[in-house]
Amino acid sequence: WGLLLLVVALALGGTAAARCPTPCVCDNLQSHVLCLNGNLTAIPSTIPQLTKKLDLRGNSFTVIPVGAFLATPYLTHLDLQRCKVERLEEGAFRGLGRLVYLNLACNSIALLYQESLDGLSSLEQLILKGNRIEEIQLGAFGHLGSLTVLDLRANALVYLPDMVFQGLQVLRWLRLSHNALHVLDSEAFAALPTLRRLSLDHNELQALPGEALARLDGVSRLDLGHNPITYVAEEALAMASLKHLFLDHAAVQDVAPDAFAHSPQLHTLDLRENQLQGLPPLAGAGGLARVSLAGNPLLCSCLLRPFHNWLARARVQVEGACAAPPALRGRPLDSLRPPELRCGRAQLLPSPAVPSEQPKTASSGQCPQRCACSPDFRHGSCKNRDLREIPRGFPKDTHLLDLRQNTFGMVPPGAFPNLKELVSLHLQSCSIGALHPGALRGLDSLVYLYLTDNHLSTLAATAFEGAPRLAYLDLDHNAFTRLPVGAFQLLPNLISLHLQHNAIRELAEGDLAGMGGLRWLYLAGNAIGHIASAALAPAKMLEKLHLEGNRLAEVPTAALRGLPALSELKLSRNPIKHVGDSAFLPVASSLQHLYLDNMRLEQISPGAFAGLGPKIRSLYLESNKMSNIPDMSNFTGLEILNVRDVPFHCDCQLLPLRRWIDKLNLRVGATCGSPAEARGVKVKLSTAFQTCSGWGRGEAGGASPDKATAASKPRKKKRSGKSPHRGLKKSRA
Repeated sequence: WGLLLLVVALALGGTAAARCPTPCVCDNLQSHVLCLNGNLTAIPSTIPQLTKKLDLRGNSFTVIPVGAFLATPYLTHLDLQRCKVERLEEGAFRGLGRLVYLNLACNSIALLYQESLDGLSSLEQLILKGNRIEEIQLGAFGHLGSLTVLDLRANALVYLPDMVFQGLQVLRWLRLSHNALHVLDSEAFAALPTLRRLSLDHNELQALPGEALARLDGVSRLDLGHNPITYVAEEALAMASLKHLFLDHAAVQDVAPDAFAHSPQLHTLDLRENQLQGLPPLAGAGGLARVSLAGNPLLCSCLLRPFHNWLARARVQVEGACAAPPALRGRPLDSLRPPELRCGRAQLLPSPAVPSEQPKTASSGQCPQRCACSPDFRHGSCKNRDLREIPRGFPKDTHLLDLRQNTFGMVPPGAFPNLKELVSLHLQSCSIGALHPGALRGLDSLVYLYLTDNHLSTLAATAFEGAPRLAYLDLDHNAFTRLPVGAFQLLPNLISLHLQHNAIRELAEGDLAGMGGLRWLYLAGNAIGHIASAALAPAKMLEKLHLEGNRLAEVPTAALRGLPALSELKLSRNPIKHVGDSAFLPVASSLQHLYLDNMRLEQISPGAFAGLGPKIRSLYLESNKMSNIPDMSNFTGLEILNVRDVPFHCDCQLLPLRRWIDKLNLRVGATCGSPAEARGVKVKLSTAFQTCSGWGRGEAGGASPDKATAASKPRKKKRSGKSPHRGLKKSRA
């Protein structure tokens, strides 16, 4: 029987090897397939059927179509990181009932639809960090009954509706860090019975979302650091199993005495780097063993004595030091004796007022004809009903209203009466040519507004009046020829602005007036040929600037001044032929991702990347026409470097680049374009450098001319029992 199984395995292995796609490496013994950085635009159709682990990192798929992996039903691990994926079609992963690990990190996914993740009944880990997910449709996770870890870090989420995580019955860790969350519905975390850890740090929460968190009976660790929370109110947290609470690097000025009275198991409280001058004795926190107050402006006066005495009685360890009075400055709290805590002139600042509770509006009103309303989810939908006017009469507590694919023509003043709780409004593909002043009047809670694929060419200065909390505005695929001046000044909370695929010709000074909080600006696919030097200046918090597919003839260096937080700049597909010295110097201290691909770029000056260094994580230079690139030896933090389809001239002037590539643990795709005898040969394997002065010092293996020549020729692979994965960690240039 052993011999028979061996024969069958060899037969299957031979079949699999024959079907291995050209840019991939297939390990038949381990059932692994790697297609790393292969410039693939579609999922290969000849992946061996018995494959269990498929690694497709660094390709260019854009869309994962329906049934993309039906031919590989035995997959357990699938890695699609950095594949430029923008959309998951409903049913994209259908047939992958054995998959336990799916990594979709660092793509451009903006929306999760109801059936996007259908078919993944065994999935245990889902990694979606580093996308631009703005909204999650209810039911998106409904088929993931085995999921234990969900990673949604570093996306663009502002709002979590009720029951958004429904179906995740065994989830243990939910990671929502580094989003822009500031609205959590009271039932947002309902139906998560096994959750043990929740990460909400680095968001925009202005108060503890106590009502939403009260549903989490089993959570033992809660991360809320780096949020603009100023006050922890009475009975703010009622979490029966909470042991570790992190509220560090926030803006906390005061904590109520009984803030944690209903979290009896609380063991560690981290309040580092806040604005606390003191704390009261914390009633009801009988299990508390450690409080960290380091980095707070603690005033060690008689007003701190009750807290100091409580620490001693309750045997709670404390970390922190006095900031005042001068005689005690720098003294650790645990070194103080009660008589030293005296009262003088200095007094604590008054506690901030407790935020008043907003009364809840009861659900009322019937659903308009030809529409559907869901009272459980507080959603209303009239999608694709051939409506000519915006219907009225939705329940007052509606949170999401979907009016897509109708023919409204325009949005009149007061179009959405009695919808003060509305958070998300979808008006895509409605033939809208005018948004009248006052159209959004009364939408006090509106966060998301989608006006994609309409006929808007201008907006009045008061177009968005009445929606002060609007954070996401999508105006892609309209008819704007310039930014609507003044229209954004009534939107102090705007974070993300989409104006892609319009006909905008320039960015003028004043176009972004009033947009001091803007973080993400998407302007791809316009006709922008000029950006005024002060055009971007109002957006001082800008992190992402997408300008690909425009008509810029040079890098807009002057316009980049005053953007200290810019981390991602896309200039792909612009007719820029030359990049001059210090082109990115204004953003050198913050820039991490730079896209200069597909521009027919002919020359990059030696000093073009001046100031850039270890912070750069990805650099895209593929499909250009230059024959050399500047020294990048100080780019020590690179994770992605793409120089495919660049016709490098392989002579001694390129030797520093060749040596640098040799040291990288990256596949960069560098190929010689000239001289003729080297054309098409990988830079790393070219023999053109053998006559250069200093050749052989530091080259891989100290290659002699004979060895280098042999290396440039294809060699027959030796059969061994070792996995073909060995060696894949080495540089592949």
